[in-house]
Amino acid sequence: MSTAPLFLVDALPAGDRAVLDGPEGRHAATVKRLRAGEAVLLADGRGGLAHAEVDVAGRDTVELTIGDRTVLAPPAPRVLLAQALVKGDRGELAVEMATEAGVDGILPWRASRCVVRWDDGPRGDKALARWRSTVREATKQARRPWLPVVEEPVTTEALARRVAGAAGALVLHEGATTRLAELAGELPTAGDLLLVVGPEGGVSDAEVEVLTAAGARPVRLGHEVLRASTAGAVALGALGVLTGRWH
Repeated sequence: MSTAPLFLVDALPAGDRAVLDGPEGRHAATVKRLRAGEAVLLADGRGGLAHAEVDVAGRDTVELTIGDRTVLAPPAPRVLLAQALVKGDRGELAVEMATEAGVDGILPWRASRCVVRWDDGPRGDKALARWRSTVREATKQARRPWLPVVEEPVTTEALARRVAGAAGALVLHEGATTRLAELAGELPTAGDLLLVVGPEGGVSDAEVEVLTAAGARPVRLGHEVLRASTAGAVALGALGVLTGRWH
């Protein structure tokens, strides 16, 4: 039996009946083709989750009976991904995979070696909107009650300030001598753990110096050198095992 599809709503219904309309309703009715008796999940993106059953499926709306409700706590520690801007659709692939792997928030990073810049204005706004849309769809695909927030792009200086304020910070770097697996007993158990992934050209020595001075630790995952679009998701999987996030 497949897992019930999840739909994101602004707020969970207060009563025992609800109508799913708008874009989510149209998706449920015309793409998922839900029918009476099928189970669905509703999430508010802030940990609230409701089980429901389809009563009537219309042309672009679905009428539901609401069952159990619960509020799920976020994983601890929270992992924030500072993802360097990546050319083409690989940036969207990076945030999609990270969302499915459980990331709690994303900071688009304007690293020095980024090919794309996301300058202020319509083009940058459009690129940011694509990341946010990708994260939203990946959240539903992964049946997650928490919707990761994609923040405004940050510079290296702003990122360093976030590092200084986090419970812990890791910079993935192929030249690091410390492996992530070696930090099993040293990772924070609460608060924000900031994970920094550079662009395809890598994190520059100057950036490593700035972030390390702010409190970050350069680490590597293994012998292989991963692409900027996959490194974050692989690291999140490792962190799920090395911390209590998957317990």
